[in-house]
Amino acid sequence: MARLTKKQKELRAKVDKKATYSLKDASALIKEITNVNFDASVDLAVRLGVDPRKANQMVRGVVTLPHGTGKNVRVLALVTPDKEAEAKEGGADYVGLDEYLQKIKDGWTDVDVIVTMPSVMGKLGPLGRVLGPRGLMPNPKTGTVTMDIKKAVSDVKGGKIDFKVDKTGIVHASVGKASFTAEKIEENADELLKTIMKLKPATTKGTYVKSIFMSSTMSPSISIDTKIA
Repeated sequence: MARLTKKQKELRAKVDKKATYSLKDASALIKEITNVNFDASVDLAVRLGVDPRKANQMVRGVVTLPHGTGKNVRVLALVTPDKEAEAKEGGADYVGLDEYLQKIKDGWTDVDVIVTMPSVMGKLGPLGRVLGPRGLMPNPKTGTVTMDIKKAVSDVKGGKIDFKVDKTGIVHASVGKASFTAEKIEENADELLKTIMKLKPATTKGTYVKSIFMSSTMSPSISIDTKIA
């Protein structure tokens, strides 16, 4: 394991590993302990008391972060010609259908989100092995399969993200960038946590939110008080 630099040790010393922080304090502290030469992402890891193997305990949803993610989200709109203008108005980076389906078959997946129409989903089925593992398969539950293409694209570009609990029971999601003010990080994180709470399965027993950790790229993690969730 690589040795920590003097600076890294100083930053880690700022985080009390035995303490849990308020969301407000954690959002301010994450800015202090982030020390990379690029605009680091700020992420939350929320461990839930659910069994993701059971369909009735799967936690999945969408949330629109009030201050966006800080990322330039590349959106591909797979639409019929009559919807192309609408997709472009919404801000889609790539618009088309058959030519992009062929590009995906050939291995191209250089996008972050794909938005499409119900009538096109049949054509995407054979591409499930390519799109599924990358989290790119459109889904009506996340609003990426719809007839309102303009709104779907603009929502994604404006900070709408989808999340789901992984097989270990943890929800991982980005809530902004280290360049954001502490207030914006706090408000984004609060919106995500409120949404996760609303999605609590009725079949869940015991503690629902077991732990919350905030971290940025290559930073120490900060434990957040679960009572705020």
